[in-house]
Amino acid sequence: MPGVLGATRARWPKAWRSGRYLLGTLVAAAVTLAAMPLLCVPSLLQPWAERQRRRAGALLGQPIEPRPRAARRNLVWLVTQVATGLPTGALALLCLGSLFLTPVITVLWWAFPTAPWLPVISVPLTGWGTALSLGLVNLVSLAALAALLLPPLARAHARCCLAVLAPSPAEQLVERVTELTRTRADVLQAHSAELRRIERDLHDGTQARLVAIAMRLAVAGENLSDGPDPAATLVRQAHGETEDAMAELRSVIRTIYPPVLADQGLSGALSTLATRAGVPTRIDVGPLGEIPAAVEAVAYFAVTEALANIARHSRATSASVRVTRNGVLLRTQITDNGNGGADAARGSGLDGMRRRAAALDGTMRISSPPGGPTAITVELPCA
Repeated sequence: MPGVLGATRARWPKAWRSGRYLLGTLVAAAVTLAAMPLLCVPSLLQPWAERQRRRAGALLGQPIEPRPRAARRNLVWLVTQVATGLPTGALALLCLGSLFLTPVITVLWWAFPTAPWLPVISVPLTGWGTALSLGLVNLVSLAALAALLLPPLARAHARCCLAVLAPSPAEQLVERVTELTRTRADVLQAHSAELRRIERDLHDGTQARLVAIAMRLAVAGENLSDGPDPAATLVRQAHGETEDAMAELRSVIRTIYPPVLADQGLSGALSTLATRAGVPTRIDVGPLGEIPAAVEAVAYFAVTEALANIARHSRATSASVRVTRNGVLLRTQITDNGNGGADAARGSGLDGMRRRAAALDGTMRISSPPGGPTAITVELPCA
């Protein structure tokens, strides 16, 4: 008997935790059954299923991550919860209820001296000796039964709950893609902010210093003689090289992040670009809302490259740029009335446009039959 009591005491905390889980499951299954028509609404069923999922995970000691909404899987769980939760919860209620009822019956045996009340050994109680001895036997037997039966029963139900509600491989893939899309958007935003910072540092810092150096060299060159003085020659060479360095630096700044984008936004930058195009260009920009800087830069560079190609190769007399936003998609379309034949496969700047768009999960389509016209459409996600 002491060995049985010791083993029961060691198992009892786990049995009590499992019993509480199963009793909660019984209540949840009863609520699910009563509110079945209401819980068929996806917006109500999802949080209810997630709550039971967290309960099952807590019992098994497993971390539970949020999962995407899956209406069909939730409906399957709804039926499974009622079919498994009611019998397992009822069994736990019977076991624990009998366990707690035994001491009460033992003490109050005199109120019902001939009734077979004890759950395990159910015989009439005729005195304190019979009540205490049989009550102890019933108590130990029920405690051992609870310790042996309830933990595996609760774990089996919890595993069933998690298995039914577990995301499928397709749902896990969708969730992973969503997470990667979100994290990449954060990285692109941080990258764009860093590009803007570098552009400001180069424009306001390095370029300003080069300008100051060039001015000093120019003044020094004017004060030196025009003859073949080696010092004067070196100063003039240094001035020329400084001017070249400033030109290269301006080109690098425009490549990193065009200052006109930071100053005027995409609409203003494209209007400025149209004034410098080699052919008359019409700009049509619709309402765009807030657009990530990386997306703005790719759209701007696409228009820049397309207009440069039109001026060099198309023999067009007019061009147009139309930028619209449809939900989370920014669409930029560049058209011209030139001779057509544009092909990104030739390794030209068009291929660079395509690769820039692909880096943001965007696409580029070209329609350029021989004889024209040419239409280039760049679509970029901007959520």
